[in-house]
Amino acid sequence: MRDTRDRIRHILLFEAIALAAVTPLGGLVFGIDMSHFGVVAIVSTVVAMAWNYGFNLGFDHVMLRLFNDVRKSLTTRIVHAALFEAGLVTMLVPFIAWYLGVPLRDAFVMNIAIAGFFMVYAFVFNWAYDNLFPIEANRA
Repeated sequence: MRDTRDRIRHILLFEAIALAAVTPLGGLVFGIDMSHFGVVAIVSTVVAMAWNYGFNLGFDHVMLRLFNDVRKSLTTRIVHAALFEAGLVTMLVPFIAWYLGVPLRDAFVMNIAIAGFFMVYAFVFNWAYDNLFPIEANRA
């Protein structure tokens, strides 16, 4: 399994790249002032960082218990990304609706669009991260 230092590096890289991409894109796509969307992005990033650490640690423990290994197949990566995003959407929709003053339905649609981007981004980022910083067999 990955150690705490590695998990923190993973979270910081993931969120820094995501924040730099999603703030201007979200403002443009949804027609929201970039400063308002920036607040949504920053709060979402903080929530996502905490969720990322806890979810990935828990997911790895489940994989160890079920498969005695934490290396992920293509199918496992798809399940991992989908479960991660489902949890994040559940946490963020109420905040987005409140902060932007939009109905929950609109916040949900907005968050689903963002989650779609992040599901693809998470899949690609995590695959690249695992190749750049592989898990050693004796750490599994």
